[in-house]
Amino acid sequence: MNYVLNNPENKNAQSSWQAMLSLLPLIATEKRILFFATVATLINAIITLSAPLIIAYVVDVYIIKLQFSGVIRYGIILLALYSMGLVASYFQTKLMGGVGQRVLFTLRANIFSKLQELPVQFFNVNKTGDLISRINNDTDKLNQFFSQTLVQLVGSIVSMFGSALLIVLINAQLGFAALVPAIFIFIVTLIISPWIKKVNAFALKSTGDLTAEVSESISNFKIIVAFNRQDFFKERFAKANQANYNAAIAAGVASNALAPIFNFASNAAQLIVLAYGIYLVSVGVFSIGFLVSGLAYTNNVYSPLRQLATLWSNFQVALAGWDRISVLLQLQSNLVVLPKSTKRTAADANAILSFSDVSFSYDGRIEILHKIHFDLYSGKTYAFVGPTGGGKSTTAALMARLFDPSSGIITLCGRDIRTYTPEERADKIGVILQEPILFSGTIRDNILYGNTVYKDYTNTELTTVIEQAGLQKLLTRFEGGLESKVTTTSDTFSLGQKQIISFMRAVLRQPKLLILDEATANIDTVTEQLLDEILQKLPVATTKVVIAHRLNTIEHADEIFFINSGSIVKAGSLHDAVAMLQNNIRKT
Repeated sequence: MNYVLNNPENKNAQSSWQAMLSLLPLIATEKRILFFATVATLINAIITLSAPLIIAYVVDVYIIKLQFSGVIRYGIILLALYSMGLVASYFQTKLMGGVGQRVLFTLRANIFSKLQELPVQFFNVNKTGDLISRINNDTDKLNQFFSQTLVQLVGSIVSMFGSALLIVLINAQLGFAALVPAIFIFIVTLIISPWIKKVNAFALKSTGDLTAEVSESISNFKIIVAFNRQDFFKERFAKANQANYNAAIAAGVASNALAPIFNFASNAAQLIVLAYGIYLVSVGVFSIGFLVSGLAYTNNVYSPLRQLATLWSNFQVALAGWDRISVLLQLQSNLVVLPKSTKRTAADANAILSFSDVSFSYDGRIEILHKIHFDLYSGKTYAFVGPTGGGKSTTAALMARLFDPSSGIITLCGRDIRTYTPEERADKIGVILQEPILFSGTIRDNILYGNTVYKDYTNTELTTVIEQAGLQKLLTRFEGGLESKVTTTSDTFSLGQKQIISFMRAVLRQPKLLILDEATANIDTVTEQLLDEILQKLPVATTKVVIAHRLNTIEHADEIFFINSGSIVKAGSLHDAVAMLQNNIRKT
């Protein structure tokens, strides 16, 4: 599956109407609120449509005859109507504001849930900043559409068509003459809308690229300072910022392109109505009052049209954002859970983990592993060594099912590993990576991450468990104990301390298979010996897989595998593994 979000293959060519229909599920639960908001909109539109008729009547019956008592009476009626319109408009705005915020909340929750479902491969090919932009910026465009644009769009359309109908009923010839510029606007809008959407989609993408650039620079700031390369990253940011500026300018031009055209059409229509209306008045076909109402209805046709220029542009921006969001929401994980089978598929039914003719490629072209086969047995310690880039970490990732093999079968406890749910697999497999990953909270939160067994334990009870696991000496290295604060940057902790927390998290789970991928690379020798003692206290049945460059960490392994150039072979003793490494160095 192609997980590159900005890949042209993932883009859906939808018309505005199709895109509008695809948005409807987002407000499916808001039918009641939408009903009341629509009623408020219709009330406002009816008041807007009735006012010119009342004014025409007042002009012809009272103003021309200088009967100002009637003018005052109907003025009060108009004031009451406009007040009702104000109240209706207020409730419409309030109701749709709530709809927009709930859609925003739900949409962001759905996107974040989708991100949790997608495999590691997805995050390897997409920039973090772009994903953040889709969650924050693109969803906000939809919020603005639902909270501000949608009902205004409906209200403007009702007012526009109602006014067009009334002006035609007043005088058909005058009405059709007044609507000629509207036909011109309709044609121009159909032609220009795809361009507006395309330009705004590019602007949203450039915003994502800019966010990604900022995210990368901040996350790598220590390295930037250490190598004194602020100038390099300034240049990179300047390019991304300039590209975003250019895209934003183009989007601004596109979004406002319709406004002057609509203004011109509105002025032309009013000029037509005024000139033709005066003629009709002069020949006695029209009264002055109806001329005034005709001008008012013409304004009510084209004023919403001018507003529609902005609303339609906002709609195109929202659609561009929705395109970027829907591409993400439509993705499915390629790590599917297969139906459970009672048949043991392992080559060796006693093996806890087996690779059978496993091949793997990240991009579908270059094979990292080619038809490898090995079996791991319960309670033993296995070491995987080899040159950098040989496939050690890839093999560990396949063991933990961060990826699925391109071909072949991996079995866990005799079952195809793909038949395990993520929860079942996590219970059986523990992983300690070279780069420790911590989360904001406390040490307790971090060591119990994903651990449902001890989540309800008090600190006292959890401390007892930690002592039984031989982890107490590690915990005493933190002044605050279990309640020591951990931040996302964790600058108060050394890399070794972070690894200790990660180590405690994995050991407390007591997995059947524990994978240590360069887990002691950032830890001093004394702590490494302590960790080794703790590993010895794991259940006898626990199988340990050690991925290592430092050969002293694997001298007690029961079996050593040598990985290089896509193949895995048994290395025999530590001496043989060293010889293989030296031989590989000579060849390179």
